[in-house]
Amino acid sequence: MEFKIRKKGKYEGAEKFVIKMREIQEEAKAALGKAQEEIKKYTDRKREEIDEYKVENLVMLSTKDLKYQMISRRTKKLTERFVDPYKVKRIILANVVELELPSTIRIYLVVNISRIHRYIG
Repeated sequence: MEFKIRKKGKYEGAEKFVIKMREIQEEAKAALGKAQEEIKKYTDRKREEIDEYKVENLVMLSTKDLKYQMISRRTKKLTERFVDPYKVKRIILANVVELELPSTIRIYLVVNISRIHRYIG
């Protein structure tokens, strides 16, 4: 929103008001720009490099979503954090993949890459 002076000279108070509003608007824009830069800097620092996954890659699946299927384990402390290598069936987005999972694992086949790790073996 930009403030414009329609009739000059008729209302001096209105002209001063418009000039003051422009100054405030510019200050607000500058403050928002600075805040956006700081947020981006902080977010980029926390963001990790995303591994590039390809179809047929082998990945380990996090057990975080497999709580009920890991009941046979005696203690949560000794449960593996990642299990079995599974194949990437299809890449849906840059950070979402579909896995080839056995029918014994009852979770949705599409997972975020934060739930998998590249299999090295």
